[in-house]
Amino acid sequence: MSLLRAKIQDVFNEPACEQNRGKDAKARKEGCSKPLTPGAAAGGCAFDGAKIVLQPITDVAHLVHGPLACEGNSWDNRGAASSGPTLWRTSFTTDLTELDVVMGRGERKLFKAIIEIKEAYGPPAIFVYPTCVTALIGDDIEAVCKRAAEKYGLAVVPVNAPGFVGSKNLGNKLAGEALLERVIGTLEPDDAGPYDINILGEFNLSGEFWLVKPLLDRLGIRVRACIPGDARYVDIACAHRARAAMVVCSTALINLARKMDERWDIPFFEGSFYGITDTSDALRNIAELLVKQGADPEILGRTEVLIAEEEAIAWKKLAAYRPRLAGKRVLLNTGGVKSWSVVHALMEIGIEIVGTSVKKSTVEDKERIKQILKDDNHIFEQMAARELYAMLSERKADIMLSGGRTQFIALKAKTPWLDINQERQHPYAGYDGMVELVRQIDIAIHNPIWAQVREPAPWDCQPAREERPRTKSETPTLHAVQEFAGTTAGNFGDC
Repeated sequence: MSLLRAKIQDVFNEPACEQNRGKDAKARKEGCSKPLTPGAAAGGCAFDGAKIVLQPITDVAHLVHGPLACEGNSWDNRGAASSGPTLWRTSFTTDLTELDVVMGRGERKLFKAIIEIKEAYGPPAIFVYPTCVTALIGDDIEAVCKRAAEKYGLAVVPVNAPGFVGSKNLGNKLAGEALLERVIGTLEPDDAGPYDINILGEFNLSGEFWLVKPLLDRLGIRVRACIPGDARYVDIACAHRARAAMVVCSTALINLARKMDERWDIPFFEGSFYGITDTSDALRNIAELLVKQGADPEILGRTEVLIAEEEAIAWKKLAAYRPRLAGKRVLLNTGGVKSWSVVHALMEIGIEIVGTSVKKSTVEDKERIKQILKDDNHIFEQMAARELYAMLSERKADIMLSGGRTQFIALKAKTPWLDINQERQHPYAGYDGMVELVRQIDIAIHNPIWAQVREPAPWDCQPAREERPRTKSETPTLHAVQEFAGTTAGNFGDC
């Protein structure tokens, strides 16, 4: 536990964090993450964060050592896609019960589970995740993993990120530390070249990295390891032989990028594949880093040719949407890299941003937003559900882009909504992804259902005709009632 405590403190003290660079040594030791509020689990725990980063490694068995509910809550919570192995889609857990805890059978049960997975599936590696329960009762996960690895010649990797140690973002970083210490550099590739790169923090949600990889292939750039999207264990183990790296989600794996640069001289930059301009800039930065690392400078010219061709195609496709979406107002309720990358992408086609959330964004992300929007009034740290509903019901935005948690606020306000977070069904990265994003926004905004649901219900309207007053002796017959209903059906005034 003391080693875990030291590791957590080391992750908090992140020199590559933009916020920490301007601090003195004493202030830097305090770290750059918000303190954890006991009982506040919204947004995920450290275990959830570690599982999110590592589970998309497709050919690895991911074994959760703890009660069944821990695996149930973390499995399949992101729409990452695989082009091959499907082992990562299988849930493995030791299913620890109260009796196992009382009798001290946790370590024995874990060792048995590792053996069963090896015999049944034969994976290249097994990642073991301790949870709050097994960490609190003191199960020595590292010792069990080491013994199993030595006895069966299998890579068994402990991922020390039990939920109670911190937030989901901390779990992201602890997962990166596990890869750095126990996976990366354990194998040597026999085909290393001057055009090998790593992509860090790319999760291949809805297969969107497959829209970017063909661009790199056309330039002769090989992705040595995409961590974690559609990754293989061997690729990650050989990732230390890449010549350059791009960090897509800085809050997740910035510590991994920095330490790989220190150990193996792999320079990195932070970029985005969302939007036409950002995708072009990312391709240019990759080419420039490779040239600095010894690649042939001719790749710079080929990159510009590719960018010119792809931008022309994308802008031609977007021309049909520009008059339909120009001036439309978008509320972006997300965070992280999307808080500025999607903003920039939408503004390129004339869409107005009325607000963007920066809840999970880094200080550098916030600075980028300020440079793009030129107005701090459109930036909010967190907006309560009541405020979101008020803003949407007052028609201050034509559509809201967010995750599934807030979709019902938009639907209750009778406002179009589009999923932009990890549960989304459409890929939005690269040039083609930008066209798809704009197409989905256009479909959502111009869907005729919104005009219908905003109309008052018929029972909220008053009849246009006036009924003749009846005397007390007059009692309408069934025939009269039916005749009246037939003559007045649909004859309502303006509502």
